[in-house]
Formats: sequence, C-alpha cells, structure tokens
Amino acid sequence: MAIDRLPQKPLDLNPDYLKVRLRRAQCFEHEDRLEEALEDYQKVFDADRSSHVAREALMRLPEQIRVKHEKMKEEMIGKLKDLGNVFLRPFGLSTDNFNLQQDPNSGGYSVNFQK
Repeated sequence: MAIDRLPQKPLDLNPDYLKVRLRRAQCFEHEDRLEEALEDYQKVFDADRSSHVAREALMRLPEQIRVKHEKMKEEMIGKLKDLGNVFLRPFGLSTDNFNLQQDPNSGGYSVNFQK
C-alpha cells in the first residue's frame, strides 16, 4: 500500500482516529520509514493500551531502526574511505594506513597513522 494513497485528511480532522493512524503506521513500516512508523505506533498504543499490533511493533521496531542506522553508518564510512583513497593514492597512501578508534565515552573518533 503506497503511503501517498493513504488519506491524511481524517487525521487532520481527528488526530485520535486510531484506525487510520494504525494503517498509516503499517504503511510507513512497509515503505521502510521506520522512525515515522514507530511514532504512529506509539501514539496508537498511548491511546489504546490493548492494541496488540502497536505493542508488538513498539517492541520490534527500535532494534530494526538501530540495525538500519548501523548499516547506513557503515555504508557512509565505506564511501568516505573510497573518497579518501582517491586523494591519498597519488601520495602512495590509502585509508588503510589510518586507524580509527572510537572513544566509548564520547562516541568521537581518534585517527592514528600506521605504515
């Protein structure tokens, strides 16, 4: 189901229209818009604690979002390494000559050169 086909008007008129919000959350999830889906599922669950669909999604989606972000981070680092190699190659270097270490406290990185 395409999200563009889902009517927004009912939610504009009544933000507490749970059936439409739940359906929109399912559409967001289907289209891999997990953060938006999680937000809608949370609103459904807050309004109706008996919604098993929303409860299950709230338990499942945070891990999927974490995995998605990790994959995006790895992809971005790979692209940055490729770009770095373009500039380092004329000097006989590569990004493999540099060691990145993440500080567990701050989340920042330090770069060390190695031959």
